Amino acid sequence: MTREHDTTDSTRIAFVCVQNAGRSQMAYAFGRRAVGERGLDGVELVTGGTRPADRVHDEVVQAMDAVGVDVSDRTPREITVEETQASDYVITMGCSADDVCPAGWAGENRDWDLDDPDGKSPTEVAAIRDEIERRVNDLLDEVEAAR
Repeated sequence: MTREHDTTDSTRIAFVCVQNAGRSQMAYAFGRRAVGERGLDGVELVTGGTRPADRVHDEVVQAMDAVGVDVSDRTPREITVEETQASDYVITMGCSADDVCPAGWAGENRDWDLDDPDGKSPTEVAAIRDEIERRVNDLLDEVEAAR
């Protein structure tokens, strides 16, 4: 069952992965920046994982710093069933949706099928980062068009 998109209401987007220490943190950070730059009132972002790591991966912190986005203060957190159920879009990062998110969410699920940056070279992490930024902007273009 898909939650109906009410254009007069707020839109909630959840960026979810298992550890919440790489891809989902990058997506959330790019999303926050873009929402602010675009002045998208009513767009709420949340991020989390099902088995959060202790910290954001070092290579992710470095890759994001290279493009002027500081995620060094971010702490991976657990996503709740309530958060996914209250989301219009649940974006998973290449993890099995069955493993990452509980059954019964109300929103639309999209899996971006991205490589895990953990342990990758700086060049590989930068490519993943850039793809995440592109996809976040495309998603926000879609959300804006629906309003």
